[in-house]
Amino acid sequence: MKSDIPQKKTILRLYNDNFQNYKRYNIPKSQLVIADIPYIIGINAYAFSPEWYVRGDNKNGASRKAGKAFFGTDTNFNIAEYFHFCNRLLKKEPKEKGKAPCMIVFCSFQQLNTVIEYARRYGFRHYIPLVFCKNSSAQVLKANMKIVGATEYGLVLYRDKLPKFRNDGNMVLNWFLWERDGKDIPRIHPTQKPIKLLKQLISIYTDPGDAVIDPCAGSGTTLRAAYELGRSSYGFESVKSFCEAAWERMLPDAEPYRPAEMVEQTSLFVEG
Repeated sequence: MKSDIPQKKTILRLYNDNFQNYKRYNIPKSQLVIADIPYIIGINAYAFSPEWYVRGDNKNGASRKAGKAFFGTDTNFNIAEYFHFCNRLLKKEPKEKGKAPCMIVFCSFQQLNTVIEYARRYGFRHYIPLVFCKNSSAQVLKANMKIVGATEYGLVLYRDKLPKFRNDGNMVLNWFLWERDGKDIPRIHPTQKPIKLLKQLISIYTDPGDAVIDPCAGSGTTLRAAYELGRSSYGFESVKSFCEAAWERMLPDAEPYRPAEMVEQTSLFVEG
């Protein structure tokens, strides 16, 4: 996997660790922090999805996913710690216009007000809502009963100055098409975001050579998207199995970064 833009060395690192332990790794301040934070849906993760049943058919009975969360962070994600991390790792507000950093947070519709409130507490007083439109819904089991969801949501969060904005002279709307990745992109994580979509967002808010951080890296698609665009990327993922799959299949150019001596992890996140 090679960067599309020749330039000075581009760094690609995924740490099997919790983002609260960032001081171990000497990560530079970034232009963009982008993450899909846990939706806190707990044991309802597969509700209304055919994956609740064996081979997707309710005649076969419940599968192993019935009544289960996607992973442990669905029940104990600490959003205050998350915003503390983002505030520390984003670049400071510059004096010049057009260079300010920002955050992008993917979240559920129900989380929007909570994310806005916590962001404000940590200095991110302004936001732009984002909508991501799909051409299908995971809620197929309810499709004959009600209108089903086919959108996801997000927020661009920034402090005071408008963030760096690279639109190539084109109007950028606040909704984006959600196009699934092709077969050349491995499927690793249950809430994996499409690389094409991530590249759109990263291209708008960063330049080649900038650093991008994903504190909840999952399958590593954000890191791969940034790296292929010539941005250095740093990610944290506490679940060992996701990290190993990402290192092997999604991020072959990345060095495997693990906690020192593979120490027992003791932070707010537990492996699911």
